[in-house]
Amino acid sequence: MIITQSNSDKLAWEKMDNLIPVVVQHAISGKILMQAYMNPEALAKTLQSQKVTFYSRSKQRLWTKGESSGHTLDLVELSTDCDQDALIALALPNGPTCHLGTPSCWHQGATPALTFVAELEQLLAQRKHASADSSYTASLYAKGIKRIAQKVGEEGVETALAATVQDLDELKNESADLLYHLIVLLQASNLNLSDVIQVLQERHQTPS
Repeated sequence: MIITQSNSDKLAWEKMDNLIPVVVQHAISGKILMQAYMNPEALAKTLQSQKVTFYSRSKQRLWTKGESSGHTLDLVELSTDCDQDALIALALPNGPTCHLGTPSCWHQGATPALTFVAELEQLLAQRKHASADSSYTASLYAKGIKRIAQKVGEEGVETALAATVQDLDELKNESADLLYHLIVLLQASNLNLSDVIQVLQERHQTPS
């Protein structure tokens, strides 16, 4: 269930003395960022401000993540589980989430492999306006969409050839090149992988 101001009273607040655990998940990459607790007031402030706010058990008060560091969490969606006694907050972080200066409070090994693709996309997006001599990616953007599209075509052919001859190591490498250049092409066209995923989801939901 998606949580709004009008249905927040349906949560099972009584189970843990008016506290509900909240897992914060990156809205794009899916990476788990942190876990804390909300009381009804923290939830209301989160929905009103669109900045993830918790109830700090140590401070005994409401605590908006990043209120001191500036590393806030912009709320995208708040939802509950089937028992209405736990929450997931999809959010976009403004800087590192952990107080240790890392993106997540969990170590790198806790990151799903596919999360890296989303993180790569964010990195490639940041290089769209960088100096052309600062990286290969920036130089591609500077050459324009036609050159990037040409690279996607070249890598697509090389990927297909590797598959045809069953050179699996080459297939993995060429597939990586193809995916990288495709992400750059999408970014140059002001699109994201999420736009492509949305098309796939719509096709999946359409009866064949």
